[in-house]
Amino acid sequence: MDLSNLKPAEGSTHRHGKRLGRGEGSGKGGTAARGHKGAKSRSGYSKKIGFEGGQMPLQRRVPKFGFKNINRKEYQPVNLDKLQALVDNKLVKGEVTFENLVENRLVGKNKLVKILGDGELKAKLKVSAHKFSASAKAAIEAAGGEAINL
Repeated sequence: MDLSNLKPAEGSTHRHGKRLGRGEGSGKGGTAARGHKGAKSRSGYSKKIGFEGGQMPLQRRVPKFGFKNINRKEYQPVNLDKLQALVDNKLVKGEVTFENLVENRLVGKNKLVKILGDGELKAKLKVSAHKFSASAKAAIEAAGGEAINL
């Protein structure tokens, strides 16, 4: 290898063809291959996302439907079988608080919790949560525990 056979790595250079807008003699002067008039021929042109040449864009032609309640409260569900698993793994004794659920990564620290009745609860637990389903409340009380709303 010597200076006479050095060349750039494969794919590292690009052939850009003729330089645009460098006089009539270059063959790409005048309009600089942008054609005549129109938005695309102007400097600073950038097409907006969804722009369809002035035609009414698809996202405005299609009818909107549905309703988003801005006051909706989103609850993170925790089933009874998860609470039973905490007891079985000796992570809680007698009482399940919101802090216990956060520590054991069943819920996020800024979330609201709803206890749902899926699974079986054998342990007598005092459960504190933001909300309970009717079946969960009944199952907790049937096991001799207590359901406390936060």
